[in-house]
Amino acid sequence: MDYLWTPWRFNYITQVDQAPNCVFCEKLADADDQRQFIVYRGGKNFVVLNIYPYTVGHLMVVPYRHIATLEEGEPEELAEMMDLTRRAEGALRRVYRPQGLNVGMNIGKSAGAGVASHIHMHVLPRWQADANFMSVVGETRVLPEELPVTWAKLRKEFGP
Repeated sequence: MDYLWTPWRFNYITQVDQAPNCVFCEKLADADDQRQFIVYRGGKNFVVLNIYPYTVGHLMVVPYRHIATLEEGEPEELAEMMDLTRRAEGALRRVYRPQGLNVGMNIGKSAGAGVASHIHMHVLPRWQADANFMSVVGETRVLPEELPVTWAKLRKEFGP
């Protein structure tokens, strides 16, 4: 049995449900988009890098309002969410040239939502065989690019 130590992740996995504030709402409260990995701020939603990505370029589109379901969403914020999802797809295609993309939401903890109290749309590039030995058997993701580099590439693509 091999062990890969990730002590930096312990705080996240033990405190995500106990956190007094929402991780997305906390990101919004900080004006430093680079530190928070916010790629773009729209009128009602923002685009942010997933800091625990499945693949390089894993983005999320998140409404500013703290809502847990699509049903709670207003038509304008849901329309912008889809428009930003479309823009994220285009940006990822131009920057990373993926062979495909996964786009979707997990609404509720039992559906797999890591942050169940604040909806968010995942947009992530995929390539043939990107689920390799390390991720399938070793349960470890190997990412070829650091988050600040990914942020800079996608921020430039989205514009200020």
